[in-house]
Parts: sequence; structure tokens; C-alpha cells
Amino acid sequence: MPERSNEALMKAWAEGSMAAFEQLYARHRKPLYRYILRQCGNDAEANDLYQGCWEKIIRARRQYRPAAPFTAWMYRIARNHVIDHFRRSRPADELQEERLSSNDPEPAERLEGEQRSERLRQAIAGLPDEQKDALLLRMDAGLDVQTIADVSGCNRETAKSRLRYAMRKLRAALEETDGIRR
Repeated sequence: MPERSNEALMKAWAEGSMAAFEQLYARHRKPLYRYILRQCGNDAEANDLYQGCWEKIIRARRQYRPAAPFTAWMYRIARNHVIDHFRRSRPADELQEERLSSNDPEPAERLEGEQRSERLRQAIAGLPDEQKDALLLRMDAGLDVQTIADVSGCNRETAKSRLRYAMRKLRAALEETDGIRR
């Protein structure tokens, strides 16, 4: 039996099927949580935002129309929820260290991995918000360029440019810190 599409599951859930909700939740819980976690930088805040995001999805389930893919609709809700949160509070300047740290067993390797992770964390945190958002939607959610454009409310070429500029800036920042360290 073929797997049901997100859109079909969403329709079934809106009509009352809890099994459809459970399938949607199981499919999207990890990437959605990772996306939110990287946006805010700490587990406690991410958990609160994640729960709030699902509450909004639950409340809006009957208004969903499959004109756009479910993932675009869901990540737009998540993105707007995170943006609203940061508008109400101060933006987090740092990403949480545990997400990017190395698990290498050797102390020297672990230190080098932690330093690399710290440089990457700082480089991501230093990106303009639009570029960081596009990059995290790609890295954490695995969204394609068109879906990133749909979530961000821009056209495909703008989303592609944001990803390209983000990668270019990350490379430059990492090369610069590597050059300083040599």
C-alpha cells in the first residue's frame, strides 16, 4: 500500500482522523524541531516554540488548503511563530553549543572539532536573517528551493540567491578564521 501524501493526511486529519495526525506528526516532528532549535539556540526555548507551533497547526488544520505543499504551509507557520517570538523578546545571538559539538573520543580531536563547531556557529549566527532562515530550512528541514521560497514568501530565484550568498559567506568566514589560526 503506497504511503499517503502529507496533503491527504492533512485532509483526513481535518475531517477528524487522529491516525492521520499521528502520521503527520511522526513524519515532521524531528526536522521541525531541529529547524526551531537552530533558530532560537537553546533546548528550553525550542521546546516551548515547538509546542506552540504544533498548537497553531492544530488550530489551523481546518483552514489548510492544498494549494501549496503541506511542508511549506507548516514551515511558514513555524517561521512566523519564531519571528513573532523574537519580536516579543530579544533575539538570541548565539546558537547552542551542544548542537554542533564533536563527539570525537580523543581530546585533541575533540578540541579541534569544538573549535570548528564554534566557528561554524558564529558564522551562521552572523548571517543576515533571511539568509540564515533559508540555510536552516535547507539544512534542518531538507526543503527544496521552491518550498523555501513558499515558506519565506519570496520567489524561487530570491530563495536560491539567499542560499548561495549564505554558503558563500559561511565559506569566507570559515576560511578567514582558518587563515587566522594558521
